[in-house]
Amino acid sequence: MSEPVAASKASSAKKAKKSHAKDDKERRLRLQRGQGVNVKSIKDKKLKGRLKHVEKIVREAQEKAAKVSEWLLPSDTGILEAEGIERTYNFKQEDILRHVEVGAAQKVYDLRLPDLGPYRVDFTRNGRFMLLGGRKGHLALMDWSQSQLVCEVQVAETSKDVCFLHNELFFAAAQKKYVYIYDKRGVEIHCLKDHLEPNRLQFLPHHFLLCSVGDAGILRYQDTSHGAIVAQHKTKLGPCTVMKQNPHNAVLCLGHNNGCVTMWTPNITTPVVKMLCHRGPLSALAVNVSGTHMVSAGVDNQIKVWDIRMMRPLHAYFSYSPAINVEISQKGLLAVGYGRKVQIWQDALHSKQQTPYMSHSLVHGVMEGFAFCPYEDVLGIGHSEGVSTMLVPGAGEPNFDSFVANPFQSRRERQEQEVHMLLDKLQPETVVLDPDVIGRVRKEPREVQVEKRRQEEEANRLRRKQAEEKNDSKARMKGKNRPSKRHRKKQTNVIEEKRPEVLKKMRDEEKRRQDKQARMQKLEQDIAIGSAPRALSRFYK
Repeated sequence: MSEPVAASKASSAKKAKKSHAKDDKERRLRLQRGQGVNVKSIKDKKLKGRLKHVEKIVREAQEKAAKVSEWLLPSDTGILEAEGIERTYNFKQEDILRHVEVGAAQKVYDLRLPDLGPYRVDFTRNGRFMLLGGRKGHLALMDWSQSQLVCEVQVAETSKDVCFLHNELFFAAAQKKYVYIYDKRGVEIHCLKDHLEPNRLQFLPHHFLLCSVGDAGILRYQDTSHGAIVAQHKTKLGPCTVMKQNPHNAVLCLGHNNGCVTMWTPNITTPVVKMLCHRGPLSALAVNVSGTHMVSAGVDNQIKVWDIRMMRPLHAYFSYSPAINVEISQKGLLAVGYGRKVQIWQDALHSKQQTPYMSHSLVHGVMEGFAFCPYEDVLGIGHSEGVSTMLVPGAGEPNFDSFVANPFQSRRERQEQEVHMLLDKLQPETVVLDPDVIGRVRKEPREVQVEKRRQEEEANRLRRKQAEEKNDSKARMKGKNRPSKRHRKKQTNVIEEKRPEVLKKMRDEEKRRQDKQARMQKLEQDIAIGSAPRALSRFYK
């Protein structure tokens, strides 16, 4: 080996080691729980030794957590990176497939179903199963990661939307007249006749509420655990074909033909929020996982990003044609679809981007709808010719919580999770715009606070005034205001106040004593008269 080659390898290894050390330091700082204790200024040796020992334990735990997170919890997702003058939106799916592992490449496929489309797709919360719903009545449930068909049914009726319930065992289909629920075998188990002419379906997993909206413009909530209708709200804004839920607070967002977006909760008959977003009908809505941003698309060829906390637009994008669907991934990637084209935008929620992150054109058919697969870098696309998937590096969350959603769960784990979900089920009254208000001390209205403060100030002012008047009424003369004299005056006042009562009590006692004595004398005289002879009775008076 020549010296220049060895030197270059040594320098590259040194750079890699330095980069790894820098990443390790950043990881430890991220896991730090706060500033440490400065023991130099502590004089007590015993306390100083204890604090040093505690700081050592905290530092070792921090380093251990950093090493564990490096291998088990990767915080950085893989993304496309261009070199030189390359642009990531020019990368084709064929180019990406040549550079990914075999397991990821097997997740890209194209199902040709030209006779029963267009299709809509939905994924379970753990991302393992995919549900297909064709407009002409074709419903299919499949374990898409293993390319295994679970069930398939032809309902011979128009199907407008499909969605999973709490897990893959049950799914709902919005058909021509009613909403139907099927199990994993494809058997119809329920017909929900209260949901008339539904267009869109949404399921709230933490509340077990199946929601629908249709041509009548009535939003309905039905509890799937006991089957009762929880609420029915009339939007009074005509037919509705756009509905999305806010994953953060379970508030439903509806898009209407007058350009308004309304937000609904089951316990209020009027929308909690109503804002004008577009100058024409809305075509799509999406809300990110944290519930802070909303993306709306309308027929005016605009795609607007909204800050839900302040209820105002941040920025807007223009599309070639009205967007058919918009979706936001777990890591914040924005997918926009119109016609045969799908565009993926990176960091489009926080700042306005000039170019898309990825671009993909369908080979066959026109797009109907798509959805990101949870915990996977995959986008499922439903179109008029069937269903396709595409790889989107950096879309899915790399770390999953097995208590929330486990893609590798067994049958036993699924049953336990279902029981826990039912035990942890939330009531419909907990669906509020700000979920943090639950458990918080309710603040009084500002008017009440101002009134209470005014009353307190008035009471304090009167108390001070009375104290000043009392102090001014006292005549402070030399020798006249000694403590002993003040005490004597107080005692005199007390005695003078009680004297009439005492005198009256004494007179009453004396009168009772005299009456008793008179009665006793009369009794003795009567006894003496009765015992004396009759001849002597005349001497008694």
